[in-house]
Amino acid sequence: MTEREAAFGAMVDRQGRFLYRVAFGLMRNAEDAEDVVQEALLKLFRGDGWLQMVDERAFLARVVWRVGLDRIAARRPGDMDVTEMEVASAGETAEEVMVGAGERDALRRLIEGLPEELRRPLVLSAIEEMTSREVGVAMGIPEATVRGRVMRARAELKRRFEAMQMVRAEVRR
Repeated sequence: MTEREAAFGAMVDRQGRFLYRVAFGLMRNAEDAEDVVQEALLKLFRGDGWLQMVDERAFLARVVWRVGLDRIAARRPGDMDVTEMEVASAGETAEEVMVGAGERDALRRLIEGLPEELRRPLVLSAIEEMTSREVGVAMGIPEATVRGRVMRARAELKRRFEAMQMVRAEVRR
């Protein structure tokens, strides 16, 4: 094994889980996230850009993010995986979802229901614990935009959660 291969392997060991979480946050599907990470790592290994990284975590997140966006853009409009079909066909009402799910599951659903421009920075910031700067680098947007979108996402989640709690209280009466 060469020194370059050993360095790359060490980087993958350090950041592999993080890269998967970033990909999953974007793709929302385990298999697609695995494919995105694998493709990103293969592209990185074939090139030498990773050898000059200044901020390893932000650089790698950016690469995975771009590969994921490319994969999303390449999908045909009618493409939908089995998981998406099951969710779409479930047809549960808001009341059924709230009564049948715990608060954690309900919060996950609320996050998934956010518009993409709010959901993505929130997931990277709050769930993946990336800084606003790292999220900005990964998504290719200014740091101030990240902060604004995360603030708006949190406010929208709070509004939706409070509305959900009010519906739950009405159902219990």
